Amino acid sequence: MSQDWEAGRLDSDLEGVGFDTLAVRAGQHRTPEAEHGEAMFLTSSYVFRSAADAAARFAGEVPGNVYSRYTNPTVRAFEERIAALEGAEQAVATASGMAAILAIVMSLCSSGDHVLVSRSVFGSTISLFEKYLKRFGIEVDYPPLADLGAWEAAFKPNTKLLFVESPSNPLAELVDIAALAEIAHSRGALLAVDNCFCTPALQQPLKLGADIVMHSATKYIDGQGRGLGGVVAGRRAQMELLVGFLRTAGPTLSPFNAWMFLKGLETLRVRMQAQSASALELAQWLETQPGIDKVYYAGLPSHPQHELARRQQSAFGAVVSFEVAGGKEAAWRFIDATRVISITTNLGDTKTTIAHPATTSHGRLSPQERANAGIRDSLVRVAVGLEDIADLKADLARGLAAL
Repeated sequence: MSQDWEAGRLDSDLEGVGFDTLAVRAGQHRTPEAEHGEAMFLTSSYVFRSAADAAARFAGEVPGNVYSRYTNPTVRAFEERIAALEGAEQAVATASGMAAILAIVMSLCSSGDHVLVSRSVFGSTISLFEKYLKRFGIEVDYPPLADLGAWEAAFKPNTKLLFVESPSNPLAELVDIAALAEIAHSRGALLAVDNCFCTPALQQPLKLGADIVMHSATKYIDGQGRGLGGVVAGRRAQMELLVGFLRTAGPTLSPFNAWMFLKGLETLRVRMQAQSASALELAQWLETQPGIDKVYYAGLPSHPQHELARRQQSAFGAVVSFEVAGGKEAAWRFIDATRVISITTNLGDTKTTIAHPATTSHGRLSPQERANAGIRDSLVRVAVGLEDIADLKADLARGLAAL
């Protein structure tokens, strides 16, 4: 494919513009047809001008598309938009959020390296490290997320990478990203932050000192539960290592999903603001209800890290978790009594979802691993969507009545 269309890129006209303009325009390339929307390049390969042109592109001597496993204009537009929103030099898209984590570790770590992973992470993240990466000689330890002293104490001479979720799934625990970045850098390690719950609309970890930020684009970046994807952003030197891994191993993002995510980004901030506002109101309401033992939401003054959340986030996100009196049986009765909210483990959707983490997202962990992560049988997670807040309260009231 000719690179003539590169002359139509808009990036040079976007210096100094605001977040919402970047969310709509960054990474957009206009082909000679000058389409208004982003073009969808649904092709596996590209036609070259000559054999010499093909050889030069495969060798990286001249820019251009080679093969859609690692060069596709639609995917590149998505990557450039994420990089602009996160303030990164480069972003690299992957087939899923879990593929993003795999790409980070496989690209930046080697056998014999030590990785510190926050204890409060998505269940599959723990499974990836425990069941697979450890088999290839990666050492892993799990400090409690908020305890900076525990992070310092857990360092070894071979510690290469720190990986955290902040806020965490599903308990909305936080870490002081700037302080943890200082600790990591003082020991020669990198800090990677899973920013899935906040997105760049609410938090930008790279500006707080993190080296790498990643997302499950399946969640809020898409915003409508339509497709799977992930993305990693950071400095160009590190991201090029990820490009090399993805080019060889192949867990890359499809052009169609990249196009969907581009459209999702256009409404990212307005969705995150609206969903966060509803989540705050719902958390405040739940905290007053009989039968609710505890609510986990950083927007509540009762949350132990409320002030930290106020400092490093512009809003508190849309996930509210809470414990009900009566253990698993009561939690299941609560969930089953709802009629409007979807019973599913996905989050970040315009439709509100409800789940029982101990038997779904964290169900493959051992009882001890769940206990270490604070996942009790009584825990229920609600990811707030865009429905009327009165209707969400009424639906959760059905769950309360079932208790």
